[in-house]
Amino acid sequence: MYNETVMEHFQNPRNTGEMVDPDGIGEVGNPACGDVMRLFIKVENGRLTDIKCQTFGCAAAIACASAASEMVMGKSLDEAGALTRDQVAEYLDGLPEQKLACSNLAPDAIRAAIENYRSQNA
Repeated sequence: MYNETVMEHFQNPRNTGEMVDPDGIGEVGNPACGDVMRLFIKVENGRLTDIKCQTFGCAAAIACASAASEMVMGKSLDEAGALTRDQVAEYLDGLPEQKLACSNLAPDAIRAAIENYRSQNA
């Protein structure tokens, strides 16, 4: 069902775990499939300097969190916030059609963490 790239990110996820004293936290979920993602960010000079994810869900959800965390590391908040589900799926060399909507929560979690950061630093 999953390609090699998705399986690599699922079996060896990057940037996992909880972050001590994060600058922003985003949590999103999909009630239809039960996937939940909690994402922590550190920000310095308007750029993401660290990101950690806790993902509870299927292989695609875990792989998407891992891939997205790599894609936005070091990016400006605006660049990271512009990440799309399609870009994550492309980075992973594709996802099964039935997994696109319910498993690719990472861009939403990144935007939620950025919004949380900005609301605390307005």
